[in-house]
Amino acid sequence: MTKRSALKRQTREMSREFGVLDSSQFIEDAKVRRLPHHAGQHASQSHRGWSPHPSNDERDQGYLKTLKPKSDGQAELMTMIDHHNLVLALGPAGTGKTYLAVAKAVEALEAGKVGRIVLSRPAVEAGESIGFLPGDMEDKLAPYLRPLYDALSDRLSMKRVKALMAEGLIEIAPIGYMRGRTLNNAFIVVDEAQNCTYVQLKMLLTRLGWHSTMVVTGDPHQSDLLPGVSGLSDIAEKLSVVPDIGVVQLAERDIVRHPLVASMIGVL
Repeated sequence: MTKRSALKRQTREMSREFGVLDSSQFIEDAKVRRLPHHAGQHASQSHRGWSPHPSNDERDQGYLKTLKPKSDGQAELMTMIDHHNLVLALGPAGTGKTYLAVAKAVEALEAGKVGRIVLSRPAVEAGESIGFLPGDMEDKLAPYLRPLYDALSDRLSMKRVKALMAEGLIEIAPIGYMRGRTLNNAFIVVDEAQNCTYVQLKMLLTRLGWHSTMVVTGDPHQSDLLPGVSGLSDIAEKLSVVPDIGVVQLAERDIVRHPLVASMIGVL
């Protein structure tokens, strides 16, 4: 007996058991068959199992989280991203700058608004030297780009992230590999921009192409460069007067990490 015949026999037996005699629900060659509403209720009540009826389906959908702002500053940042093609988000650690930018990028890709996501950050050591790293270029850059992988994996499964990267729909690259490119139909996120010089940021901002959105995030007070080398503050000040560019200044009240983070930043 074939699987199709067995399935037909099973559905007919179910209909007789629950008193469903409407043969119109069982189309000869249909691949999808509708379960009667009251039959599903009886089955769920008798077996206490999962039912396709929405009232009994309370399972959480993994990686499909609703993106909601947790502060006024985050709400302003999300609004700016929705209405501007270039946004600069400046603020202390823990304000959700990178997370919101990456989440908006994934949202735009899933909705078909852009064709790819480009994530970039400078490969700058945070005050200490990690020495020689084995492996190829991708292995050497992995520790610097890990925060972007973490933000992506929180919105998508790692299996999906790897698949999208293999297809070229998600690209993660250091700042040095962005020169000379034109990024059309893309959502670009530049993270840790406080570790970029004025010349580097100018180069990055001019990569913006047609039908693209770019979000630059950073904390001017946490630069790992020598004093006066970071160009983020100067760039943000000059671009704040441009009408079509959004500049968002997040503050301590927008910190969504552990409450001690806000307390420490206030005194350090």
